[in-house]
Order: sequence, then structure tokens, then C-alpha cells
Amino acid sequence: MESILKYFDTFDDRQRNQIDMLSDLYHEWNAKVNVISRKDIDNLYLKHVLHSLSIARFLGPLADGTEFLDLGTGGGFPGIPLAIAYPTCSFHLIDRIGKKINVAREVAAAIGLRNVTFQHGDIGECHARYDYVVSRAVMSLDALVPLIVKNIKRGVVSDNRYSPGLVCLKGGDLEDESKGVRFPVIEYPLNEFFSEEFFSTKKLIYVPIKL
Repeated sequence: MESILKYFDTFDDRQRNQIDMLSDLYHEWNAKVNVISRKDIDNLYLKHVLHSLSIARFLGPLADGTEFLDLGTGGGFPGIPLAIAYPTCSFHLIDRIGKKINVAREVAAAIGLRNVTFQHGDIGECHARYDYVVSRAVMSLDALVPLIVKNIKRGVVSDNRYSPGLVCLKGGDLEDESKGVRFPVIEYPLNEFFSEEFFSTKKLIYVPIKL
């Protein structure tokens, strides 16, 4: 919890309480449905919540009503931490594994999130358009980008700092999987945002999609 408030000290009491509730909820649900690696569950705030919130550090303040699609959300990452951080934005979380999306739904209900919706299915079954598609290491970029182009808004004029596109979290050398992407692939090392050793090899990838 302290690692979150260290970087997000403007969270109000409701947001702090929602973040605080995540630990017990995910420990409880993870004992029933393995949505987080057993070795990582005790590092929930660092490796999952704060990692997810790096997208908020990147995007900064957002216009009310900004819409997100969280592709391959699993148990709710990065969507649930981002929905806490941006209560005036909306988030649609999708995953092909029903038991995982059910965990995300139950956690969101337990902490009182009202800006999230859920879908058990594949990206091919999602036809709506969003300002940003977000994900955490769902698949290689050259496979991911073509799948989500149809889900990005076109001709949007907003006060957001970054134009519509893909914002995903990955690690390692991305040169090979970036070669086949027909849009700019911009990498941001997460150690520019956070000082913890865990982030030394982690990256945020932004792919602005303009057609």
C-alpha cells in the first residue's frame, strides 16, 4: 500500500480505501482461482497494482469520459487499478477465461467501482471503439496491434495528452516484435517512473493509431 501512495499521493480517501481493500480480496480469490502467480500474490501492490498504475503515470490527467478497453485483463489488471485512479473514465475489461473475468467482476463490486464493465470473450467479439486499449504482456506487439486497430476511436479531439492508441506493459527486448507494426512504437522504461528494482527491466509501450 505504501508503494502506491508514495507515487499517488493525491488519491482521495475513497481511492485509498479501494486500494487498501485489494490485498484481502485478491488473497481470498487467489486461493480459489489462480489469477496471480502464487509467488507473486504477496507482492500484489508492487508487481500488479503499481505496475498497472504506471499507465496512469504515463497518461497523466485525462478528460472526463475517456474510454478504455483492457484486453486480456485476467483478474483485473491493469483495468481495476486504473479504474480506481480515473473514477470519471470508463473501463471495459475482457478476457477469454470466464473464471478470471468473474474474479475481476467480484473484486470491482466489492470495492464499489462503478466505472467498469466486463466481457467474457475474445477481442474479435468486441466491436466498440475506445480512446485507449491497455494490456499487460498479452501477446507480441506484431500480433496484438492488428487485432485492436478496429477498437480505437478515429478523429477524436480531446484534452488528453496522448492521442488514441495502444498502451501496454511489457519487458525484455521488443525489437523483433516491433518490426512488423505499421504504426510508431514508442518505449518508455518504467524505471523513469518508479525507483523499485522490479521496474528496472519493465517497459511501457505506446502505439498511437491514426488511420
